[in-house]
Amino acid sequence: MEYNEMGIKALQEGAYEKAIEAFMKTAEEEPENPVGYINLGNVFASAGDTERAERFFQKAISLDENAGSALYGLGNLYFTNERFEEAAIVYEKAVRAGLNEADAFFMLGKSLKQTGKSKLALPYYQRAAELAPEDLEIRLAYGILLAELELFEEAGKELSFVLEKDEENADAHYNLGVLYAVSTDRKDDALFHLEKAFTFEPEHTQARYIYDMIKLG
Repeated sequence: MEYNEMGIKALQEGAYEKAIEAFMKTAEEEPENPVGYINLGNVFASAGDTERAERFFQKAISLDENAGSALYGLGNLYFTNERFEEAAIVYEKAVRAGLNEADAFFMLGKSLKQTGKSKLALPYYQRAAELAPEDLEIRLAYGILLAELELFEEAGKELSFVLEKDEENADAHYNLGVLYAVSTDRKDDALFHLEKAFTFEPEHTQARYIYDMIKLG
């Protein structure tokens, strides 16, 4: 078994030290191949060693500026450490390099949203939803963003889709309830969904608060 395969197997088994040793040998054997450095970046990121993970991802990118998986890994590292502006830059490079995957577009959108650029984030959420139409996390986040941007009709469709697939999704019920409360005169529908939210998730105090407010109003 070649060192790269050994490293992947060790990583899957949670044996980080063995994985590092194998990937180091991969990098030593092929110092101009970014794959070994990408895998080392992934190992150190999994182990929580941000500094070394960043160093190996950067090394991989220096060898191949279009190494999508290195750019995506570096973006994830920045996002996890709340370096959202840097994350957005790197995710965008990954997408431009041809990483046409839902997660890349979604994380780019999330990074932009975290920096207050919700309108810029919207097309990336939309593209992520197109690429992974059954991914409920993406569809829910897309629906919430649409609602925040007051695109209520489109938001309602996304949130309703999530509930068709997962009728006990408290966040979808909550956001649909709020949407009905602020954008239509469908008070009963708002109450129905808000009640569902705190029924399925008893700790959802905000849903209960808005429910009570509408009831008393």
